[in-house]
Amino acid sequence: MARWLTRDDLGAAAGSATGLLLVSPDVSSVLPLGPGDRAAAAELTGAALREAGVGERDRVVVALAEPAGALWTAAAADVAAAAASVGPRGRMRLHHALSALKATTLVATPTGAMDLLARLHLEFLLDPLDLGLGNIVLTGEIASKRTLGHLAGEFGATVTEVLASPFGGGALAWRTAEEDPLKPLVDGLLGTAALARDDAADPAAGLAELVVTPHAHSTLGDAVLRTGLVAGTAGSAIPAPAHTVGEHVLVRGVWLALPRIDRALAKIDGVTGWELAVSRHGTLDTAVLTVTFGRESLVGNPMWKARIEQSVRALTPVSIAVEIAPEVSETATPGTVADARGHHLGRDRSALA
Repeated sequence: MARWLTRDDLGAAAGSATGLLLVSPDVSSVLPLGPGDRAAAAELTGAALREAGVGERDRVVVALAEPAGALWTAAAADVAAAAASVGPRGRMRLHHALSALKATTLVATPTGAMDLLARLHLEFLLDPLDLGLGNIVLTGEIASKRTLGHLAGEFGATVTEVLASPFGGGALAWRTAEEDPLKPLVDGLLGTAALARDDAADPAAGLAELVVTPHAHSTLGDAVLRTGLVAGTAGSAIPAPAHTVGEHVLVRGVWLALPRIDRALAKIDGVTGWELAVSRHGTLDTAVLTVTFGRESLVGNPMWKARIEQSVRALTPVSIAVEIAPEVSETATPGTVADARGHHLGRDRSALA
């Protein structure tokens, strides 16, 4: 009988997992890889790069956070003439790296690529075509509409979207147009599941969660891994995800663990509730945490706000602004997410079924 696991289940096994461990920035997910697992992940990611048009003459720059960055760079080195990892931050640094390395391929998140494009136009006053990129591979986020086509036109490049594992960052499936379903890189690795029960998705349900079934994995071969990514059901095809669900929210290519926010704020006296607001007004995601106090005396207290800011800063590398609600509430309420992007559907899967 299959084990149904979430990111939290993988994180709970962190102390006993062995081999190479692919760890999320907040260690809420820990994916163990044996030697064969590492080879398989690199092979699939290399296959995705080939599907994107990357060949032995290309030079690849990977602008992804860890653990995905190292995996993609190693896979690209086996496929292309050269590969380098420069990390996800700093568009001026990314532009310099692309130019200095004479890159022909960029691997980045959709918002990272769009932010680079915006800065080329508005800050650097440069023509994107001058970079000479032939391929752009987007992964790690839910892209805004028309992102693929817009980037292709501006850079004069072939743009491919790759669905990567949210646990280790390795490639699972790909597509070249936003209206297309995903094309899995290997049969049986990717599927859809019902939101509220551990079973295959009902085609008539409307929404389904993408799941990874790593049958050949050395330690997780009998597991079904819930990704937290949600798509509309489309018969036998696997649609690209448009939403997320559960106790983790995807912001700037990083999964934020909501229970860790709960635990951090529970240690601060006077906090009775919070709301995490996520939006994408420009090219990048913005996150704001609004905290509600139970006592009027704490609302304008700079020390209490600083304590919250320090606690949140310790949770994730993603920048989260902290605001204090002007109204006091003596009644404790659960933390909520307000996603203006329309991505996160809710913390409770069963409530959405």
